[in-house]
Amino acid sequence: MTKEHTHFTKYRRIGQYTVALAIVLMVAIACKAKDSSGEYVPLKESQRKDSLASITAFKKVYAVLMHPRCMNCHPSGDIPLQGDESRIHTMLPQRGPDGKGVATMKCATCHASQGVPGAHTPPGNPSWHLPPADMKMVFQGKSTRELALQLVNPETNGHKDMKALREHAEDTLVKSGWNMGGNRQPPPISYEEFKEVWYAWIDNGAYAPSE
Repeated sequence: MTKEHTHFTKYRRIGQYTVALAIVLMVAIACKAKDSSGEYVPLKESQRKDSLASITAFKKVYAVLMHPRCMNCHPSGDIPLQGDESRIHTMLPQRGPDGKGVATMKCATCHASQGVPGAHTPPGNPSWHLPPADMKMVFQGKSTRELALQLVNPETNGHKDMKALREHAEDTLVKSGWNMGGNRQPPPISYEEFKEVWYAWIDNGAYAPSE
């Protein structure tokens, strides 16, 4: 074997190693995903396997969020909805910049910290409000995929990361959906089951169903 041939073989092997390394790096990059903070993190094998569990859980989450007890305060317009049939609120209150109403017609004027006993009296909560005008967080009319993508995006979910989104299930206004009094229809599953499927959706990757 000549000296020139030896050098050629050596450089060819170096080239092959370089190409192989580049392929490994490309595969590694392709197997990463962005977390809620925008940083790249490895996509765990368990997340890939549990995408079905996440999507299955979100279908139950979606049924709750689209129920009048939740959706009435997440309308497509600036007037909240009312009743089990999600009709326009009788008093025609407006969202207002902070979601708490305008002028003298504030949500808290009728919706006190506790609900008033009776069949058709206003339910209550210390933080009764719609989402603010600069982030309306509309549920009404959204498909399962649209709503899932909206919920995991900090630019459309109230600036929540995954930890804050998970903790949102404990919010007192969320809880009040199961305790509004009168003869109001509750969401289709219990609050405890809702928490379970909410956590299951998030903890298994917060996947968005396909259309």
